[in-house]
Amino acid sequence: MAEPLTKVDSAVQGLSQSPTKEKFEPLTKVDSAVQGLSSPPKEKVTHRRRTSSSVAGIHTMKDLLESHTEIEVAIESQGTGWKINTSPTTVEDKDILAKPLVTPFVGAIKLHFDSTGGPVVTAKAHRGNYVTIKDALDAIYKPYKKRADDEISAPYLKGFEWLPNHPQLKDDEEKRASEWDRLYIHLSETPALAGFSGSKKKKKHANAE
Repeated sequence: MAEPLTKVDSAVQGLSQSPTKEKFEPLTKVDSAVQGLSSPPKEKVTHRRRTSSSVAGIHTMKDLLESHTEIEVAIESQGTGWKINTSPTTVEDKDILAKPLVTPFVGAIKLHFDSTGGPVVTAKAHRGNYVTIKDALDAIYKPYKKRADDEISAPYLKGFEWLPNHPQLKDDEEKRASEWDRLYIHLSETPALAGFSGSKKKKKHANAE
């Protein structure tokens, strides 16, 4: 016959049946930092500034070479009568200054002097625009603005030439490719005015005469 349980026995048996609770110590600052490393870091968003070559309709000379796209020089840039050691704003027909120097439009283009031994200059567009005739004149003017007239044998701008269109290079693809990314500057001893105007009014007036 089983003996009745005493209060002490019941208390002991109750302790064996009750679940034990796990004790967690509070996290320290170091523990929290370590746990935070397990989450992936947030990617930093960067904003890239658009270059002239990324603007719609504006190309680089390298792009035109790779696509074998031929270049056409603005006819208004020929025979301007401009003196290279004077400000481009002194050109007789100021309407031509805002016109694109070449087609297709480019953001920058190198300008080489043909046979005068002048420096290589670069005409660059402003604010994502295309290179204009004024940009080219500005680039030429910069190294000559402090030169006296008697220091320049041929001080007048005759015009620009894209050499791959020259008849002598017609069948020489390798030579054409080497000249693709530049224009040549031609100078003269006297101001040669071609009569090409950027103003429609002036054109009508010239035709009437």
